[in-house]
Amino acid sequence: MKKIGILFGMENTFPQAFVDRVNSKNVEGISAEFVSIDKVVQGKATDYAVIIDRISQDVPFYRAFLKNAAITGTAVINNPFWWSADEKFFNNAVAMSVGVPVPNTVLLPSKERPDDTSEMSFRNLKFPMDWDGMFDYTGFPVYMKPHAGGGWKSVYRIENLDQLWAAQNETGQLVMMAQEEIKFDAYFRCYCIGRKHVKVMHYEPRNPHHLRYQANFDVSDELMATIHDYVLRLNNALGYDFNTVEFAIRDGVPYAIDFCNPAPDADIHSVGEENFEWVVEHAAQYAIECALNHQEGKTNLTWGSFIQGSVADFGGATPTTSNTPAGELAGKIIAGISEKLEGELTEELEGMSEEDIAAINQEEVIEDLIEEAIEEIIEEIEELFEEEDEDDDNEDVEAENETDTAVSTEEATKTSLLETIGTATAEDKEDLKKLKGVGPKLEAILNQIGIYTFAQVSKMTAREYDMVDALVGAFKGRGKRDDWAGQAKKFL
Repeated sequence: MKKIGILFGMENTFPQAFVDRVNSKNVEGISAEFVSIDKVVQGKATDYAVIIDRISQDVPFYRAFLKNAAITGTAVINNPFWWSADEKFFNNAVAMSVGVPVPNTVLLPSKERPDDTSEMSFRNLKFPMDWDGMFDYTGFPVYMKPHAGGGWKSVYRIENLDQLWAAQNETGQLVMMAQEEIKFDAYFRCYCIGRKHVKVMHYEPRNPHHLRYQANFDVSDELMATIHDYVLRLNNALGYDFNTVEFAIRDGVPYAIDFCNPAPDADIHSVGEENFEWVVEHAAQYAIECALNHQEGKTNLTWGSFIQGSVADFGGATPTTSNTPAGELAGKIIAGISEKLEGELTEELEGMSEEDIAAINQEEVIEDLIEEAIEEIIEEIEELFEEEDEDDDNEDVEAENETDTAVSTEEATKTSLLETIGTATAEDKEDLKKLKGVGPKLEAILNQIGIYTFAQVSKMTAREYDMVDALVGAFKGRGKRDDWAGQAKKFL
């Protein structure tokens, strides 16, 4: 018999409903119960194949128990090692890496020094810090909150530096972050279970607690699809199997506000009956799935793509090839990318002054060139595997027709795009490189399309970003990821 346990604290409605739902499904060899602990011995396995954790964030003893259970084979939801490591500020950076917009945020040192430290411990910290630079980036008002906190504890709304200093005096040894305020038109709270089941819930955080789910925002199906996509991106990157993500919608852009909630509110009296039913059902389904897939004596934890990718990068840090076709192909890919990157980076920077080179974000330029090099290498590989057409004449005719069709489609896309965002000429040209994610090469491509000004960029929505993606090729997703429209509006 494989047991599913739930570890919880003061909440009442969800734990019992979860246990009852699992057991009501009568899956052979599976049962659910409240976790019971009489002793914790190092390296000794528990009786549970799966444990749903709802309380260890508040009870260090439970956290240590769950780590011991995980290392001896229990599938703990959510991964207690990752939950111990994650922080709001770091997770914002992870969100940006997977193309999910987040508010501009900066990290602030604690007001009071940590225990057992002195002034000598902070010799690498400049005094004064660049406060003007920080708040030019975030603007005012900001929300100041712990970089690794939760539950709306020690959260302040700050409108100027004087308020910042006053609030910081109350924060003691907490490391805080200051986050741009998103004045939203709509707000959504989204449950995600198993990194595949998503429930997008209309949510009004300005209402009293028991009325927050009684909201109904008028938004497009396209926006809802984007939110659904962003929820999956975040949870797959972080590796959370039971989480909520909150989005504030500003000018049609969903900003991830809060997405580190691995023990999110699931009480029927706050989420409402419909949402409660969804959470109970999908939590039960997923826990049963984990129990059925459980492998005795092995690690059964979920790790996000951020960790998996880091391990893969570390493991493959020294590329090797073999005399197999696959090995030779891998070698060609690596050599080709290196060669193209070196040549094109030199070409990109050639003719630029030292001041211009220092002013651009060279990491983004290199990233752009790598994307282009990979695309070109992939195209070359695809050509190697194309079968020869016996009838060269027919092949030429087909290729010509395809080219004509592609040109026609491209022109139609360009025309439609410029009809929406407006036209401009080279005489109107503004420095689009000021937009995050736009380097010299991408700016030149945008200019070729007919995009020269911040006013044009400011009118872009998801539809126009997709059109730009179709036209520029190697930089797909960059406009939406970096919110060019939002940036352009600030410049305007």
